Amino acid sequence: MRVIVALGGNALLRRGQSMDAHTQTVNVRGVVKTLADLARKHELIITHGNGPQVGMLALESASDPSLDRPYPFDTLGAQTQGMIGYWMLQALQNALPGRQVLAMVTQTLVSAVDPAFDDPTKFVGQVYEREKAEKLAAEYGWTVKPDGPHWRRVVPSPAPQRVVETRLIRRMVREGVVVICAGGGGIPVVRDEQGRLAGVEAVIDKDLTASMLAEALDCDAFLILTDVPRVMRDFGTPRQSEIAHTTPYELRAMSFPAGSMGPKVDAVCRFVETTGDMAAIGRLDQAERILGGDAGTIVTPNARWPLTSTL
Repeated sequence: MRVIVALGGNALLRRGQSMDAHTQTVNVRGVVKTLADLARKHELIITHGNGPQVGMLALESASDPSLDRPYPFDTLGAQTQGMIGYWMLQALQNALPGRQVLAMVTQTLVSAVDPAFDDPTKFVGQVYEREKAEKLAAEYGWTVKPDGPHWRRVVPSPAPQRVVETRLIRRMVREGVVVICAGGGGIPVVRDEQGRLAGVEAVIDKDLTASMLAEALDCDAFLILTDVPRVMRDFGTPRQSEIAHTTPYELRAMSFPAGSMGPKVDAVCRFVETTGDMAAIGRLDQAERILGGDAGTIVTPNARWPLTSTL
């Protein structure tokens, strides 16, 4: 199968861990064991988050006295794509000797008039206590909002329209290359009145970009791999229960937190609704079991997987 994997931010950095490069590269080596197993059996495209990393770079840039102005978010996104892509590229090359692996810096087109620019909602960077978050907001002109029991910076998150380098990614996948791309949802860009690309201050939801890219690349399966085994029905209540097999129709009738599971559910629903293929949310170390149908929350048009022929 042709499979696209969207890695959650926990794949590189777990809550409470140091943001040192060593910590993250050790985590990446653990992640790659599962990804290498997938790549041996399937055509594989990998996307990843960058929230903590881009937030850290933004803070460093804002506090650097040698800069007249902080680096913009499109540039920070490119920096994290290069950094994380390098870590994953090297780990996959070591795990898959003789296999071609490519880490790409990619741009994602958004609309310049997207209403998201007027209502920042995307969490970036580390978590803070409310007092610290509000102090940083006042100092650097940030917008901050609660993220569970903590507070974090939020930035605009416009809807992705297309990964600019889609044709090149498709060509590489057809040639058997494992492609790492669209990190952090891609570098946000718009087209001006003359059709030229220009970066914008935003962060795109990585799962929505991965869903869109999965459709464009004719993927058979779209996996969002996180640290949770399944999506929970009635999460946080005495009635909560795991969802094993479901449909977009059933999921859209439920309510999920906007800052965490909500975008993931929306992303898998969009892919299944558009393509009729399979999408799933589950734990990274259960990826093969998810494809086999006995782990994760699997979303298909008829709540059945694997599909069986009636001919």
